[in-house]
Parts: sequence; C-alpha cells; structure tokens
Amino acid sequence: MKKLIIITGIVAISLPSFEQNKSDKKSSQEMRREEKKKKINDLIRKDEEGVLIYSKQSIFGLQLRTNGYGIFYEKGKMKTQLKTSIFRFDFTEIKHPKEDKLPNGYGGFSFNNPYIYGKINNFYQFQLGLGQQHILGQKGNKNGIAVSALYTGGLSLGLLRPYYIEIDDNGQSKTIKYTPQDSALFLYGYIMGGGGLGKGWNEIKMKPGAFAKTALRFDFGRFNEVVSGIEVGVSAEFYSSKIPIMLFQKEKQFYYQGHIAVMFGHRK
Repeated sequence: MKKLIIITGIVAISLPSFEQNKSDKKSSQEMRREEKKKKINDLIRKDEEGVLIYSKQSIFGLQLRTNGYGIFYEKGKMKTQLKTSIFRFDFTEIKHPKEDKLPNGYGGFSFNNPYIYGKINNFYQFQLGLGQQHILGQKGNKNGIAVSALYTGGLSLGLLRPYYIEIDDNGQSKTIKYTPQDSALFLYGYIMGGGGLGKGWNEIKMKPGAFAKTALRFDFGRFNEVVSGIEVGVSAEFYSSKIPIMLFQKEKQFYYQGHIAVMFGHRK
C-alpha cells in the first residue's frame, strides 16, 4: 500500500510537467509554422511588388558585338537585396572590319564555300571573369522592368585558328593556309572557295590576355524564378602580342567593342 501511494505521488507530480513540455513543444511547432507562413507571404508580396529576391541565378545569353558575336553563361549568388556576385564564361569571335565574304570562284550554283580574301586566321576568345551585379531599380510591379548595372573582369584566352581556302593549282584541287611558301597561291591563285569549318582546329595558337566589361541589364521577366531580358554594354580586351587576322592590315593587341545580348535563365 505504501509503495502504491509513493508511485501515485510521483505520477501526480510528473504529469503537469509532461503536459507543460507537450504544450511547449506544440507551441514551438506552431511558431515555426507561423514563421514559415509569414516568410512565404512576404515573398509573395515582394513578387507582386516586383522586388527581385533570390538565392542563386543561372543565365545563358546570346550576344551580338560591334566586331563579332558570342555566347555566355553566368552563375550568380545574391549577397544583399541589391548586390549579386557573379561568375561568368564567354565564348566569342572577333571579326576584322575589312573582312568581305566573296562567292566561290566558279560563279553560279556550286557546292564550294564562300571565302574571305586575305584572311589568314579566325580569332576566338574564351573568357573567364568575376564581378558584381547591382540592382539600380526594382520593377515596381511584376509587369515592370528591373534595371541593373554589371561589371566583370578577368582572363581572356585568345585562340587563333588558321584560315584555309581551296584553290585550283594546274587543274588539281588543293586546300591551303597562308604560308610564305604558298603566299602566291593564297593571294593570286584561282580560289575555288573556303576550306570549311573543320580545318585548322589541331593548329590553334593561344594568346593570353585580360578583359574588363561593364553593362546595363533590363529584366522584364514576370516572375522572380525566370530571367528574361536584354543586356547592353561595352568591353575591352588586351592580349600579350598582336593578333594577325588579315594580310596587309594593321595588327592589334587592344580591342574595344560594344554589345547587345538576349539573356534567359532561372533563379531559386
């Protein structure tokens, strides 16, 4: 009987504490649910107001430059509500302003490729850069346009690929590039057409350099999760030595160009 009274007393003392812990646990869960609900509602409100809020973004773009064209891929991580750190890859090609694509030598219908007279190298650029994006103006509403300033800089690796042409050498078809030995055939021979895109990839020469870029972005995507817009900017590149693209034209180490890009991607 004595043991039963002691056990009953312990249970009676412990029961309120157990109920209190259970109540505290339930209250803590309710608080977490309320905080989560509040956070979601806040994000929905900001989305309706056109405020760009995200953790990471991935962007792919197609760009047309004043001296060529290219593509880019960018990863971004938001640091503050107005600032994003970005990591970007660009692959572009610079065209010489004197390039003039001519039809093949036979005229009329032919399977031969057009060619560029006097061109000796294709010049590509692979760029790896770091930078930041600063939001200058939010959308105002989800149908508005967000404006951002962007600046990046980093390494630029120039790639020179020999340019080939197809010629008729005493009735024999030959595909040649410019060399001192073949200079007469390359310039004054009977040119049948270009050598094609598949030539010269195993003969690429590298030209290391650096670049800097600044731009404005106009994002008109309706939802935070979607990137949709255009980028307008300028960039400059400097290489370790002069770049030979065309014969009888001045070779340059420094390039300065403008660009406009169409970009699309996603955020999370």
